[in-house]
Amino acid sequence: MIHAALASLLLALAAVTNSAGAGPERHMLSFSDLHGWESDDHLAALQAFTETCDLIGDPDWQGLCALAKDQPKTAAAARTYFELFFRPVQIGTPPALFTGYYEPELRGAMQRDSHYAWPIYRRPPGFVPGRLWHSRAEIEQQGLLRGRGLEIAWLEDPVEVFFLQIQGSGRVRLPDGSTIRVGFDGKNGHPYKSVGGELVRRGLFKAHQLSAQTIKSWVRANPADGQRLLQQNPSFVFFRRIDEVPSDKGPLGAMGRSVTSGRSLAVDDDFTRMGAPVWIEKTGAVPLRRLMVAQDAGSAIKGAQRADIFYGTGAEAGETAGKIRDGGRMVVLLPIQRALAMLDAG
Repeated sequence: MIHAALASLLLALAAVTNSAGAGPERHMLSFSDLHGWESDDHLAALQAFTETCDLIGDPDWQGLCALAKDQPKTAAAARTYFELFFRPVQIGTPPALFTGYYEPELRGAMQRDSHYAWPIYRRPPGFVPGRLWHSRAEIEQQGLLRGRGLEIAWLEDPVEVFFLQIQGSGRVRLPDGSTIRVGFDGKNGHPYKSVGGELVRRGLFKAHQLSAQTIKSWVRANPADGQRLLQQNPSFVFFRRIDEVPSDKGPLGAMGRSVTSGRSLAVDDDFTRMGAPVWIEKTGAVPLRRLMVAQDAGSAIKGAQRADIFYGTGAEAGETAGKIRDGGRMVVLLPIQRALAMLDAG
């Protein structure tokens, strides 16, 4: 509903100053330029947006968030809301690169045995986030975390431990049927290096042949070489138990709130405002045209036209996410005056 919050919003919009400097090309579009816009479920997008919009600190965004939460719960009202208060801005030059991620559910135990022998680690005492620490190879080859009581749980497969670190969160199904949830709690400061790219560099696969499933299969079929391959990625992730999130909610994203299957994106927040709506037009075997929300980040997500789509929890979501490596474009929705200020500055 349009009420006193609108007056406050307009005052805030008038006061917006632009802080963007030189950067990638930016082009304002119209909603009619967004292919498939009229067919999307805008109410689902609005609901995802309101999960985190209160965390965007700027006054213009706060006014829009208040209005979003006050909208009638209909698709028509949601679409009108986005079209009335936002403008689409393409930042950077397509093609985009879209990949997928998910929350794995893995089998594990709270105590080590002959079957569950591969640990998930919490941060060691004295570890300082953001400071360069030992590489993955050093940690594993020298046993730097072993025997220090840092194990959260034990998994049955070292390959899944590695991919859990890439995903950043997951659920562990224990032998009694219960589950625990783990989430990102820091990394060792080394840059992420794609092991898939290393397989291509070695001539073992072509780029189009790669998926998470392909890499897992190769590592399992070549245990010794596979372990050395995984250690080519120097980045190492620490976890913590996540007990505060209900089981029906998604894992915590970079904004500290649960992400939504099929509506949340991991982005490079150097270019895309965390919490902003983002229209995507993904090509590939299963095209996707949908309004998403930038609610997560990742060390491998770099660039203005780069995003990781959250596909949900479990094996089926993992099968889908692991096959995604598609082009297209992404367009950020910005408050009207903010969009105009950005373009004027450019």
